[in-house]
Amino acid sequence: MSTWTSHCTAPDSADARVMLREYLAETVRRWHGRPERPGEVSAALEESPSDDLSPPTGLLLLARRDGHLAGCAGLRWRPGWAELTRVYVRPAHRGAGGGAALLAAVEPYARDAGLDRIRLDTRSDLVEARALYARHGYREIPAFNADRYAQHWFEKLLPARVDDALPAR
Repeated sequence: MSTWTSHCTAPDSADARVMLREYLAETVRRWHGRPERPGEVSAALEESPSDDLSPPTGLLLLARRDGHLAGCAGLRWRPGWAELTRVYVRPAHRGAGGGAALLAAVEPYARDAGLDRIRLDTRSDLVEARALYARHGYREIPAFNADRYAQHWFEKLLPARVDDALPAR
């Protein structure tokens, strides 16, 4: 049985830079159906930076499986909701619950920020990601942005925290 842990980090930390490059390299490969070309990942990082995945505009979680760097997920704070982004699990760690662990890990941060929903967009070719989101309570909704790579939009309503439901003493 694997143990998954996660922690917040700055997007410019060494481990975060590695994970974000791997995430974007895979999205480039899958989008184009070929290996990434020199400079494409750097161009994708410039086109879609992750520097806002830190306070006060968001956060970035790094996941470890049995102590080994294995994945990442980010949240961007939007008015009234959080945007889930950069969800990635390294291929060697897939099928071991990392996606579920990352989704579970981001929810308390969104609730603690006073938000009751998480939204995301994704692409048609990311079949595994769409299945993961659906399994974990995300439902498809109408488009909420005009991102040129977005083809599917999802939302999950977050349950209230237990302490929010308790009457005041």
